[in-house]
Amino acid sequence: MTKLLKYMKGYGKECILGPLFKLLEATFELMVPLVVARIVDEGIGGGDSGYVVRMCLVMILLGAVGLVCAVTAQYFAAKAAVGFAARLRHSVMAHILRLSYSQIDTLGTSTMVTRMTSDINQVQNGVNLTLRLLLRSPFVVFGAMVMAFTIDTQAALVFAGVIPVLCLVVFGIMLITMPMYRRIQSGLDSVTSATRQNLTGVRVLRAFRMEARETAEFQDRTEQLTARQLSAGRISALMNPMTFVIVNLAVILLIRVGALKVDSGALTQGLVVALYNYMSQILVELIKMANLIINMTKAAACANRIEGILEIVPDGVSGDACPDTLAGKVEFENVTARYAGAAAPALEHVSFTAEPGQTIGIIGGTGSGKTTLVNLIPGFYPAESGRVRIDGVDVQAYDTVALREKIGIVPQKAVLFHGTIRDNLRWGNADATDDALWQALDTAQAREVVKDKAGELDGEIEQGGANFSGGQRQRLTIARALVRKPAILILDDSASALDYATDARLRMAIRGQKNPPTTFIVSQRAASVRYADQIVVLDDGAVAGIGTHDTLLETCPVYQEIYYSQFPKEAQENG
Repeated sequence: MTKLLKYMKGYGKECILGPLFKLLEATFELMVPLVVARIVDEGIGGGDSGYVVRMCLVMILLGAVGLVCAVTAQYFAAKAAVGFAARLRHSVMAHILRLSYSQIDTLGTSTMVTRMTSDINQVQNGVNLTLRLLLRSPFVVFGAMVMAFTIDTQAALVFAGVIPVLCLVVFGIMLITMPMYRRIQSGLDSVTSATRQNLTGVRVLRAFRMEARETAEFQDRTEQLTARQLSAGRISALMNPMTFVIVNLAVILLIRVGALKVDSGALTQGLVVALYNYMSQILVELIKMANLIINMTKAAACANRIEGILEIVPDGVSGDACPDTLAGKVEFENVTARYAGAAAPALEHVSFTAEPGQTIGIIGGTGSGKTTLVNLIPGFYPAESGRVRIDGVDVQAYDTVALREKIGIVPQKAVLFHGTIRDNLRWGNADATDDALWQALDTAQAREVVKDKAGELDGEIEQGGANFSGGQRQRLTIARALVRKPAILILDDSASALDYATDARLRMAIRGQKNPPTTFIVSQRAASVRYADQIVVLDDGAVAGIGTHDTLLETCPVYQEIYYSQFPKEAQENG
């Protein structure tokens, strides 16, 4: 938690004024029982209705001033807490974006979402409550005891005896329930994760008719969470009756002592009422203090989990090489790559060279390592051994931002963001003109997609591109990558939803550019890579063959199997 305090920098004034105004409110609150004592003794006892009215006005004034102080304190506390949470959330998001794909895979999406939302909100609430109550509650408890001693020492001994007993009950229950609340938070994370997985994979669940199983599993998790909450709730529920029993016993003792004092003339009736009010204030503040500590404990646990994210050191070291231009030569030198926690490498001993402007086809079965190979080029995953070089420089030596600005990447899943078509295309180049956007759309065979939309470039895209077909989304994401005019273009199975004719026109348009990029085409279609300058055939993470289409048909059994399974007529013709 202490490591996160740096995000409070700049809110020093709020951190001082918030508690200060809370102490002022508490001071006025401690004055109210004395005013009530005056009303009872001098106003009601003396039959002076005018005095009662004046003292009631004083009490209203104290309440009004206290309210102003409380609102002011709340304003400063909320300003500091919300500002702290906003800075922390931005920092966590920026840090997550710097993590490698491997680290993000290890953390998991649900974990990162939980840290960014509920955990930071819990920390924000903890900061807010701390600024408001951390000083106020002890101040009122001890202030009430001091005021009781100023009224009567013997009667105040009741306070001295009851406060430790109340503290024992309140903080004892708190210490028992704190670990239970931690387990509740863990169970809540489990339910959140299950909910996200079910919503994300709802179509798959329905396709395989697994709704009943997932419903049962979700019910088990929620029942476990409910059981934990009930256990903690039962123990927490003991706090109010036990404290009220103790306080009422103390009140009985206080009234007995007070009655004897009143009978002897040592105390007035009003002062006994004041002592009773101070006892009530102590009870309320101790319960507030217990709730504050529980919230602080939850906030500290959440803060530790957030710190765990921030303490992760991004894989690889971003170098300082920032070339103005790239020729686009890519070399793989005996590269082996492994995913975190995997027993076997995803790629093993891969070596080949892509010359500037060449088209390299990457083909192989599912899980053969095609996507892993192209993800090594922009440094999304670090190589376990070997080297990936661009223009003769190791990928790890480049400044990450500078390198990726010169690489166009179209991932397997076509992702579009809510906004206009123009906004989405300018992710590739924020300064691109409309002419550049249309040129990229022409190359990506997406001009008619945009022309058919109302507003054309200003046409609206729904979240995830839900108002476009799969093929349209793929063409728009390809256009977005081309807007950048990259030196290296990676198409990771990004034409799978296109028909063969459109796919062929796309590849021809890319090769026909004035300065064509070095293009990597990942595909399971033999037709998509048939005319590539080189085809790299992968089989279970290893290179099964490298060469042109004709060469591989003669020498590579894996490529033969893939090709002839897609073109059976040619297999029959070749015997």
